[in-house]
Amino acid sequence: MSTPRDLLTVAMDMAPTRPVEPGNLSLALAGAEVIDLLSAQAVRLDGDRIVPSDRPATADRLLDEAASSLARQAPYESVGEWLWRRGRGLSAAYAAALEEEGQFTRQRRRWIPFRSSRMVLVDSPARRLAANRWTSDEPVLAALAAAVGIRDKRTGDLPGVADDAVATVLAAVNDALRDLEAERQRRDIEKAAFDNIWRGD
Repeated sequence: MSTPRDLLTVAMDMAPTRPVEPGNLSLALAGAEVIDLLSAQAVRLDGDRIVPSDRPATADRLLDEAASSLARQAPYESVGEWLWRRGRGLSAAYAAALEEEGQFTRQRRRWIPFRSSRMVLVDSPARRLAANRWTSDEPVLAALAAAVGIRDKRTGDLPGVADDAVATVLAAVNDALRDLEAERQRRDIEKAAFDNIWRGD
């Protein structure tokens, strides 16, 4: 599987104890796409700008969709700009793709009114490969998982990433996640102030 699919699989496996905000996951998935496109030589970085190449398709529908949506004229798109544009709703898109491929299934929950099912992972070779990548502390997956708040008890210092371009993408993911959290906090403060006005506090 691809890095985005492995990341989503790990997030689903960890969901009962470490739920991940869909917005956070979507930004990290967009970063994972860039990393896989770098690995496939479908793009390169010029500073923090994503420069597409004319490499053939990747055999992954969502990665090919990502590659085809890249800006193809200078000054191109920065990694940060890509994360915000491509990341919108991306976790739902990957979940839908994995469900369509039979990696997810819907588990009935008859005892909860109005919530008839929830998504669960099936036991598959792809799930086992993602689990192996996770338990081996593969640097890219470990860094992306840590960025969205998935940490394992066994995880101490994260393994280093040697590739400068990959490190640039990971830094951009962390910056975007910090910006998203700051925006959430700002909205919470504004909402609390608005509520106080209505209560007369």
